[in-house]
Amino acid sequence: MKMAQRIATASLFLAFFLPARSYGAASEWVTSPGGDFRIVASQPKPDGAIPAILEVRLNPGWKTYWRDPGASGIPPQVTLDPSGGVSLQSIRFPVPKTFGEGPGRYTGYDVPVAFPLTLKRTGNGGDVTIRASVFLGICEDICIPVQGDVTVALKSGEFDNPLDGARIEKAFSALPEQPSENFRVVNAKFDAAAGMVRLEFLLPPDAAAGSADLFLAGPDGVSFGKPVFHGARGAERRADVPVKLSGKDKNIAGKPITLTLRAGSRSMETMLAFD
Repeated sequence: MKMAQRIATASLFLAFFLPARSYGAASEWVTSPGGDFRIVASQPKPDGAIPAILEVRLNPGWKTYWRDPGASGIPPQVTLDPSGGVSLQSIRFPVPKTFGEGPGRYTGYDVPVAFPLTLKRTGNGGDVTIRASVFLGICEDICIPVQGDVTVALKSGEFDNPLDGARIEKAFSALPEQPSENFRVVNAKFDAAAGMVRLEFLLPPDAAAGSADLFLAGPDGVSFGKPVFHGARGAERRADVPVKLSGKDKNIAGKPITLTLRAGSRSMETMLAFD
């Protein structure tokens, strides 16, 4: 009897000092011929924000698309079931790359990528369940539409998996920075007669000697061609970007345009507004 009591006491003592169980905050992977995807999420913050990412694991030689994918691509789309107590505010994008030329030119990623999600708890507390339908394009020679439903249950009071938290933090830290004094758009105007957006911008000193990449994205009916840069060196640069407007409206006044600029290892993102 005394031996049994000692074993029980030792087991209780050991259990007290073992680390609390780490609960995963990731859905199952949805698989396709070109790659897989899932959603990873953390516990809601006091303000109701839920840090999360759409993680895409591409197979070698395959690509997926940016917010403005080009003429034939499919941008990532996430639709949430509101019954889970979570709403989707936005999908955010790391800086992409450009592939191809001419009509076949498109913008996206050729390595595994994570898209930060701005999620919000809609209730006052307790458990939430992220039930999401994800639709995206993955391409090798042609684009393959990939769709799947994923679920992430976030139980109130449970602990996040530290590896999942690190994935989320890494994805948010990879997003383009806000404009700063030496990394910003100086002037932007729409030349309707030429069908061009004309830009002047500053590059940071540590990237002024190299080349720059520029990406524009607008609402439906607005698309952009390959930028033409003026001035190969120095902090002050200019670029002209062809604009194609479909439909009856041939102006971009009042339309929100997102500009993403990469210079060396840094990237910056801002919104443009045209009168």
